[in-house]
Amino acid sequence: MIRKLVDYKKLSHEVAALLIESYPYGYGDEDLITFKNTNGELVEAVEVRTDDTIYLVKISKSLSDFISNFEDTIEKELESKPKPILEEVSTDDIENELEQEFDEDDDF
Repeated sequence: MIRKLVDYKKLSHEVAALLIESYPYGYGDEDLITFKNTNGELVEAVEVRTDDTIYLVKISKSLSDFISNFEDTIEKELESKPKPILEEVSTDDIENELEQEFDEDDDF
C-alpha cells in the first residue's frame, strides 16, 4: 500500500470527502500521527485510507476550518446546479392516456 504525505489543499475531491467522512466532528489527539520529516521538523497528520493508498494529511491551522466549511461548500454547489422541471400530471390525464392506448390496441 502506498503512503502519501499531503496538505489538505492538494487533496482530490474524493479524498477530501473521505477526510470529512472520517472526521465529521473534527479530529482529536488520538487521531494524530506524529513524526519527524527529513528536515527533522515535527509533523502532525491524520490518516485517510483508500483501497490502495494511505494519505497522511498534514495538520495546519486552516484544516479544521476546511472540515467545518466543506459541507457548506458542497451544499452551495448542489444549489447552483439547475433542477429538473417536472410536469404536473393529474390522474385523469393518465387514465385518459391508458384508455386511448387500449382503444387503439383492440386488434388482439
